[in-house]
Amino acid sequence: MSLQTRPIPPIPHLTAKVARAAFRKGNVYMQMRDLLGTFFTNDQFTDLYPADGQPAYAPWRLALVSVMQFAENLSDRQAADAVRSRIDWKYALSLELTDEGFDFSVLSEFRQRLLEHEAGERLLNTMLEQFVEAGLLNSGGKQRTDSTHVLASVRELNRLELVGRSLQAALDAIAEAAPDWLRSWVMPEWYRRYGQPLTEFRLPQKASERDALAVTIGWDGILLLEQVYLDPETPLELRHLEAVDIMRQIWLQQYVLIGVCLTNVPYAAN
Repeated sequence: MSLQTRPIPPIPHLTAKVARAAFRKGNVYMQMRDLLGTFFTNDQFTDLYPADGQPAYAPWRLALVSVMQFAENLSDRQAADAVRSRIDWKYALSLELTDEGFDFSVLSEFRQRLLEHEAGERLLNTMLEQFVEAGLLNSGGKQRTDSTHVLASVRELNRLELVGRSLQAALDAIAEAAPDWLRSWVMPEWYRRYGQPLTEFRLPQKASERDALAVTIGWDGILLLEQVYLDPETPLELRHLEAVDIMRQIWLQQYVLIGVCLTNVPYAAN
């Protein structure tokens, strides 16, 4: 992908009109855009992209989306959905109301470029500089300058979504192939826990709660795999379902059993 350094467009008239009608008293992202602009420009990221190739999605937008994503503790999929659906995000990003946004995988690719070029700190440094210029921070004070925790936190959320969605996909496939067998043993709380896509509700804010959820999902997945592969009453076709095999591989990558404890392996897979 190549980077085309085009000027940042103004907020589309209709987007601004609808956003101001919907948020008459203002909105944090609208105020951010009005007071501080877009923070980033495409020129700041030219070294991350080759000189030729297919045009890349505007990195200034991806950088700003990454900041808003971290502020709301969203996974990549949730953040991409917000770009498509939320008026305040479209306002901050200078997007038409009808803009379809981008595939969620683009965010992961952008972070990978930042890591490969050791460019993660430029996002935070740029923001800090503009905060100082706007009088929101005092220069010389103690501010955290390590932006790697932002990338790590987002990656942790994506891994949690990965295991949750893969377990949901396996359950959906089994429910379609052998509904009676699944109902014969599945626990009632699973209907609440996995009855809706993981992205329809916010993942826990606290690290301890995210860790607990990851372990809960891990044990549920192990129980499902034991039922599928070890129970002699299991319909044999379930062992050949693609969604079940994908989930099995993900569990091998993301979890490890230590004694009787289950641990979510840090960064075991990309």
